[in-house]
Amino acid sequence: MIDAMNRAPCVFHVDRLELTFEQKPWAFAIERRAEIDAVFANLQLEKPAIWNGRVLLLHTHSIENGVFRGAYLETDYASFAAWRSSGRPPAAVNDCFAAAAIVSADGAFLLGVMGAHTLPGGQVYFPCGTPDPGDIIDGKVDLDFSVQRELKEETGLDITEFTAEPGWTVVADGRLLAMVEVLRSTQSAEVLRGRILGQLAREEQPELDDIRIVRGPADFAPAMPGFVTAFLAQRFAEG
Repeated sequence: MIDAMNRAPCVFHVDRLELTFEQKPWAFAIERRAEIDAVFANLQLEKPAIWNGRVLLLHTHSIENGVFRGAYLETDYASFAAWRSSGRPPAAVNDCFAAAAIVSADGAFLLGVMGAHTLPGGQVYFPCGTPDPGDIIDGKVDLDFSVQRELKEETGLDITEFTAEPGWTVVADGRLLAMVEVLRSTQSAEVLRGRILGQLAREEQPELDDIRIVRGPADFAPAMPGFVTAFLAQRFAEG
């Protein structure tokens, strides 16, 4: 099991994911209900577009012989948002999600600037999202499907036009576990950015406000979460 108290993000490769859905009560959501409801009510006043859907959080995991295994529980978005907003304190879960790292033909990464109406408004990172019950297929939590869905919803791009690198890059940052799938394109960064911006312009309320092109550490920004810069730093160091 990954040490959740490790302050520095840890970046490593796994060959595959084996993730299941095993529902169990989440004590945080039960014991802190009144506090959660109050926090979420304030969030909705600030960001009216946020709604209380259902999400999946990882409650157990292990890594062996290149395989990441784990099980998720289901909870409400309000509980997740309150837990996340309080800094992801110890609560017997991890925020484990899939992210799409788009690499252009000229070696740049494309990141999105989250819309101001979203919970992480203004932050800059890869197309991604918290898994939800729609990602459960035959009792398995399918993060490949989650990547495909989030990529399409946020950028309008179809995963079939990319070549995926084998396996996953895991970035462990405290109780955040980002499963990054690297997707290589045959188009340049500028062309890809133009296509995505065109799609965003056609949407009434897009999730993203802008697209950033990152060609090296000089393009890192304070609005990028630690898991993003840790992943990118390793990739650029590897050339």
